[in-house]
Amino acid sequence: MLCLKLILDELNRSNVPLMASSQGIDMSKSMKFPSTVEIAPSGKSRALTGRASQRARPTPLRMSLTVLLVLALATVVWPVMACTSLLVTRGASADGSVMITYNCDGAGGFAALAIVPAMDHPAGEMIEIGPFDPITKAPRGRIPQVPHTYKMVRQLMNEHQVAIAETTFGGRAELVNPSGLMDYHELMFLALQRARTAREAIQVITQLVADHGYGSKGESISLADTQEAWILEIVGAGPGGKGAVWAAMRVPDGQISCHANYPRLAEIPRNDPANWLFSDNVESLAVSKGWYDPKSGQPFRFCDAYCPATPLTRRNCDTRVWSLFRRAAPSQNFSPDYHRSKPGAAPYPICVTPDKKLRAADVFALLRDH
Repeated sequence: MLCLKLILDELNRSNVPLMASSQGIDMSKSMKFPSTVEIAPSGKSRALTGRASQRARPTPLRMSLTVLLVLALATVVWPVMACTSLLVTRGASADGSVMITYNCDGAGGFAALAIVPAMDHPAGEMIEIGPFDPITKAPRGRIPQVPHTYKMVRQLMNEHQVAIAETTFGGRAELVNPSGLMDYHELMFLALQRARTAREAIQVITQLVADHGYGSKGESISLADTQEAWILEIVGAGPGGKGAVWAAMRVPDGQISCHANYPRLAEIPRNDPANWLFSDNVESLAVSKGWYDPKSGQPFRFCDAYCPATPLTRRNCDTRVWSLFRRAAPSQNFSPDYHRSKPGAAPYPICVTPDKKLRAADVFALLRDH
């Protein structure tokens, strides 16, 4: 298991000073690492200079207290794949931080940590998108680069404290689009390079799939900045389909949420853009496939339409949600009946208010048993 100390080591080697959240220790001078570090920008980088091939910003990134990215990169015995992400809003945390977690059990897929520098890019530059042909080495496709990209810890957090995590839920197999260019790894990478806020990261991701197609299975993506936490859930539009089907919810301040390899978004308010975003086809595609009947008298539910629950998903996925919620909010007495598939049991809520405001140590403790 790779702990947060590895990120701190990597950042220190890259001359990125960090401040410990409680003692105010300058992590660039001390090698006694605490359990967690909360980081936020508190300075400006100098202008970029030099040739296009050497466009990285030379100044270290100064960070102070606002956002916590709790990282636990774990590898489990194959074929168990159990990623979990917990989201804690400012009003639900003891120190006003936004916190998200990332247990990525993708067999080492995110085990390599790297600092990707900020860069300026010339007009007309293109990004090659893999996988690359094993014989010709040609990329699967190319997309336009933006004029400037932000510094980041690869696929985790950028210089503006936009942080990202994910869990895969798969969804209906017939929604996978083999011709979709963008997979979720690329979307996470590009979102951090291009976004200053969590909401902007959602816009980056959804515009990229609208322009170039989505080629992965269903994903739940956590996004956070210094003010907000969001859940974005996305599935493909089927072979040859344009764009993707997606919905995003801002976690209400003062509450927590989580996802664990099963979509959590259900009913989608259609007139609340401050808190809910969604694709134009979020309901119509389900109707066209026969997965939802508007005449049924039942509300449209994203999770039911695009990844119907089974006893297996309840046991493997909802059990983890139940375990996190029952310990964060024991006064609410969450029943195990739903994840045990007891007839008539109601699904667990998307968000809950914890009994007490959570410290970083509480978040670690929650993740030790889920």
